[in-house]
Amino acid sequence: MNSIDLTVERIDESSNEIVANLFEYYLHDMAEWFLFDIGDNGRYGYDLSRHWQRGDEFYLARSAGHLAGFALIGSAKPWLQGGDGHDVEEFFVLRRYRHSGIAEALAKHVWNVHPGHWLVRVYERNLPAIPFWRKAISRYTQDRQIEERRIVNGKAWSFFHFKSNAA
Repeated sequence: MNSIDLTVERIDESSNEIVANLFEYYLHDMAEWFLFDIGDNGRYGYDLSRHWQRGDEFYLARSAGHLAGFALIGSAKPWLQGGDGHDVEEFFVLRRYRHSGIAEALAKHVWNVHPGHWLVRVYERNLPAIPFWRKAISRYTQDRQIEERRIVNGKAWSFFHFKSNAA
């Protein structure tokens, strides 16, 4: 991987406007598979309050000081039949920065921040995401991950389970 000018910052609710704005681009991309519409005001208007209330963690990625994407990390407990772990709940890199190594570096950063069990859930119709996550996780874990297929609300998902390499 080439040298990447990347900074990753954990943010709090005072940065809600930035995350809400980035979510507009993220939801625009995801609408291809989840078929939701924008509101009459021309925005998706995703409400982030439940994430702040639950204590989910937001990380902003910047490349050479410019916003490049975000990661939203929550608890994997709802997906692990009572087990504990971290879930890459939402993850987004602006098109300008895709295929540059930023996405993998952002993922690695958040995995290193939290040692333990990790879960990455990927909707299978999101065809670009499956090979990205498979490759990034495989490199990170040195091929020590489990991939399983689950049907959730009638949709096929790939679930990747692995342990963080962080000490």
